[in-house]
Amino acid sequence: MPLPSLTDLRATARVVSLPLHTRFRGIDVREAMLLEGPEGWTEFSPFTEYDDVESAAWLTAAIEYGWQPTPPGVRDAIPVNATVPAVAAASVPEVLARFDGCRTAKVKVAEAGQVLAEDVARVRAVREAMGPEGRIRIDANGGWNLDEAEHAVHALAEFDLEYVEQPCATVAELAELRARIRYLDIPIAADESVRKADDPIAVARAGAADLLVIKAQPLGGVRRALSVVADAGLPAVVSSALDTSVGLAMGVALAASLPDLDYDCGLGTASLLAADVTDAPLRPQGGMLPTGRVGVDAALLDAHAASAERTRWWLERLDRCHALLSARS
Repeated sequence: MPLPSLTDLRATARVVSLPLHTRFRGIDVREAMLLEGPEGWTEFSPFTEYDDVESAAWLTAAIEYGWQPTPPGVRDAIPVNATVPAVAAASVPEVLARFDGCRTAKVKVAEAGQVLAEDVARVRAVREAMGPEGRIRIDANGGWNLDEAEHAVHALAEFDLEYVEQPCATVAELAELRARIRYLDIPIAADESVRKADDPIAVARAGAADLLVIKAQPLGGVRRALSVVADAGLPAVVSSALDTSVGLAMGVALAASLPDLDYDCGLGTASLLAADVTDAPLRPQGGMLPTGRVGVDAALLDAHAASAERTRWWLERLDRCHALLSARS
């Protein structure tokens, strides 16, 4: 795919700053850059702490989605899960109420500054709210060491976990934990070990995970993500990176194109945002999201425009990432 010129990218670039309902992933505001290509609006939104090399993959994904048609889909609606940040147990019902009809909840655990007892109370509150038929998965974002992870899984096993996402940081730790808890029949999912790895297939090759969590932007686009899943030979869950509804539509396109989709996807996170870039946010209805691109509302782009300083920061980041892609091509 020819690389669009930097002039073309800058011509439509808009940076927004969107407040969250609840602090999530250590932030209260989500910043993102929106770009308009021949195929429609697209999103470039690597988290601010990511370096340029890692962020360049996100720009590749944004360009692919905005400048190329998406691969043909095999489904026209995607089942999604609720996402529960590391909130107090008493706040769980309020969070779940934002995810209409979702039968699955992903619960954040291993939050810095919190203890396992808080995780247990939060997961218990989710189980009580969802009832015995609800599905619960937990996500530690690599926050435990091996022994901590084993202890935590035992403490949380009573809540009938669907799977444990990225309990430890390294592939070796995941492989050892998987061996230790095999008798509990709780699968291990890999996220950071896929999207932040030089070799995203290494975790599958090492037998360190039962399924993969894949995200379109960090992996460099829908087509690259599909290739990773095919090469890994493991079931996949498509998730988001706290995108706007434009970025979520990219993830929905990925989920729609997968040959098999055995798990509810983590693409309902627009419900965590207190504002969005469209007047029809891509929030779950009956636990589902429709396929299709999302347009933006000019008034919302203006209302939630980032400050001049932050816009300049994002434009400079765009320049650097574009230079990296140009050098590679």
